[in-house]
Amino acid sequence: MTDQVPPQTDSGSAKAGGARGVVDNFLKSPFAGIAPWIVMSLFSGPGRFEEAVSAAFGLALLFFLASWRRGSSFKLLEVFDVIFFGVFIVIGLVASEGTLTWLEMWAGELSNVALAVFAWASIVIRVPFTIQYAKEETPQEYWDSPLFKRVNYMITGAWAAAFTFSAIVGLIGDAVLDDSDNFWTGWILQIGALIFAVSFTEWYPEYAPNKAAQAAGEPTDPPRPIASLFAWVPTFVIVVGVAGLVTDGVPDLIAIGLIIVGSVLAGAYKKAFP
Repeated sequence: MTDQVPPQTDSGSAKAGGARGVVDNFLKSPFAGIAPWIVMSLFSGPGRFEEAVSAAFGLALLFFLASWRRGSSFKLLEVFDVIFFGVFIVIGLVASEGTLTWLEMWAGELSNVALAVFAWASIVIRVPFTIQYAKEETPQEYWDSPLFKRVNYMITGAWAAAFTFSAIVGLIGDAVLDDSDNFWTGWILQIGALIFAVSFTEWYPEYAPNKAAQAAGEPTDPPRPIASLFAWVPTFVIVVGVAGLVTDGVPDLIAIGLIIVGSVLAGAYKKAFP
């Protein structure tokens, strides 16, 4: 028998419906711990440090308390969220005007770097941060499974890579282009990296067990094709084109070209993977 592990899906959705079920499933996923960082990295900028860090800290504290209220164990990521943004709140209260100006420019990149370091460190110490969430959705008999561990190492690695990529492109926007609100480095590329990590988180827990069973010659559903990992790309390209038109982030011809390319990709993908 292969080392099977049940897919890490939102099993609670079958038990809880409506808005309460959605919230409960969100709190049980790593997205609750990641959401404050997304807010901070995307919305920090000149004149917005206090607002961005307050929103991030508020979300971090809200999700931490909500998880505790529902009886979940404390997660490393959630604790790190509260501590990091709490420190930023204190710094914002006591910092000089010059320090605040510097933070307004670099807070987004500092957040991306801190989160990337946290994610890579969790892999190094052999406690990938997603595994604490996965254990709440997976029977304990599977926790020591090599496949269960590999799935979480891979998912955590995908998030760590996304955070690292976001930190690099954000740094390019600030240090090289001198434009923290650059359409590409400040928004599109970072959002694309995060969407890829989300897609990988949804795809890999199903792909890995089926692939392992198939390799062992056991009956199983066919693994989802790797191409399904990128099913979001055509829509994303279209949205980028529309956003470019609305915000004047790119020349109109390029924006229209993106919309056309995205539409062609969507049609081609649908035909190839009906």
